[in-house]
Amino acid sequence: MLIGYARTSTIEQKAGLDTQLEELKKAGCDKVFEEQVSSVDIKARTQLDAAIEYIREGDTLVVTKLDRLARSVSHLMKILDDLTTKSAHLRILGLGIDTAGPTGKLILTVLGGMAEFERGIMLERQREGIAKAKAAGKYKGRKPTARAKSEEVIQLHTAGTGKAEIARQLGIGRASVYRILNSAIAAKSQCVET
Repeated sequence: MLIGYARTSTIEQKAGLDTQLEELKKAGCDKVFEEQVSSVDIKARTQLDAAIEYIREGDTLVVTKLDRLARSVSHLMKILDDLTTKSAHLRILGLGIDTAGPTGKLILTVLGGMAEFERGIMLERQREGIAKAKAAGKYKGRKPTARAKSEEVIQLHTAGTGKAEIARQLGIGRASVYRILNSAIAAKSQCVET
């Protein structure tokens, strides 16, 4: 039996999820598990866990791309180990890899290692670029969106609006609301002392 698994990182990537589902259907998957969750948050990937739990001996877990399945080589190896324990296999459509044979397992392990290595190199380059930009005075970071709404936060709070409602109305986090209000209180108390 072919068991499909599709994942996108965010709800905004609906088209990407639809494309994966279409590819899995064309591949002949009998059942498909899907979710929209970041690959970083491995614990929140309940549908991946459900797919692996559902798989029986001789079944194959099918994904469209390697990055839809695992974030790191260690995570990939854990998934492969779980599948091997169940005498099941993994097929990655975009790479044409099937772990039913030893060659597929070897190629997958090497590709997973290369992908993790490339990601590490990319992050290192990014850090170096940010450090250079900071040294040149060109890197300012992200604009503080919540602080730009400080006056609105204070006005709404003064009008009796609750902190959670303020956050919802202004599209900022509750922690930002608390931070803005605490800063305003601290500033006010300094003015009173002076």
